[in-house]
Amino acid sequence: MSGRPIRVLATIPAGTSSSSMIFARRQVASLSGTGVCCETFLLASRTSPWVLLNEWRRLRRAIRVFRPDVLHAHYGTVTALFSRLSTCVPVVVTYRGNDLTPDPGASWALNSIRKLISEIAALLATRIICVSDQLRQQLWWRKPIASVIPSGVDTDLFYPRAQSEARAQLGWPYRERVVLFNAGGHRSLKRPDLAQAAVDAARGICGDIRLAVLNGNVAPDSVPVMMSAADCLLLTSECEGSPNVVKEAMACNLPVVTVDVGDVRSRLSGVSPTRIVGRDPMEIGNAIAEVLTLGQRSNGRSRVESISTASVAEQVTSIYRAISCTTQEDSIWPPTWVRLGARGQNLKETNTSKSG
Repeated sequence: MSGRPIRVLATIPAGTSSSSMIFARRQVASLSGTGVCCETFLLASRTSPWVLLNEWRRLRRAIRVFRPDVLHAHYGTVTALFSRLSTCVPVVVTYRGNDLTPDPGASWALNSIRKLISEIAALLATRIICVSDQLRQQLWWRKPIASVIPSGVDTDLFYPRAQSEARAQLGWPYRERVVLFNAGGHRSLKRPDLAQAAVDAARGICGDIRLAVLNGNVAPDSVPVMMSAADCLLLTSECEGSPNVVKEAMACNLPVVTVDVGDVRSRLSGVSPTRIVGRDPMEIGNAIAEVLTLGQRSNGRSRVESISTASVAEQVTSIYRAISCTTQEDSIWPPTWVRLGARGQNLKETNTSKSG
């Protein structure tokens, strides 16, 4: 591979909005700064067998054309296993949250199937990335090849702006109290009902409060402005890996009120004002009222340098480099019969192109 950059094909689940999996897409874009050549494959479906069959053919074509050194699946479950079964090149899998942990809004059977598929993909992966150590502990096996690397924060996009200017840009009244909440694409996980109940409780303590909800329809470039305009961020999720919205709030010096989920306790260590509380609406409401009454910005910006997109890109690239220094023959995957079959297919395709 000497003489040319490492080539990485990123497999990312396609979403229904411009903000779907944006943290993964931003990570892929940041890798160009480390000299990695990246292309993205958006997986159109993870549930339809017919769509997946067509996507498998499309991914195989993309692999033949791009000739990646590494395929990087940016989610577990079907995305990871689909990627592994589509190629003989090394595969890195990043686990991000409910691909390894249960979704409280899904049935026991569905959660079990998702978990099993993710664990099989982990067994077959060349390397594994988990966005938090809590998530890494959910792996049944192969923890030694799992690195903990959170998704990075674009500190050039997320930075502290003057609150008055941010509110003027958004048309928000200057004196209103605003709590920002990310409902995301998984409402059962994010618990908007708990967020609303907590804000209602906070109103009874300190007066009028507006709950501003990020529901996936907000333009991504508007989110940093909203974080500078708001008074605090509220997180009430049932489960998370390493919630990017908390790290983005830190980069904007936005105070955070959150339940103890994912890696927020370690991320918010030393950040003030912040509150990590239980899941009781009154307890959360009291914490919101305390933060709003203080009326201060946080010192979170000083704590995000190690998780900037540039820093994370270097960590991910080091994994790609380690893989590139190891021959496929030394890897436990793919088995010899798969490698030989793939070589035969490549030879057949080469001969066909020559005869044409």
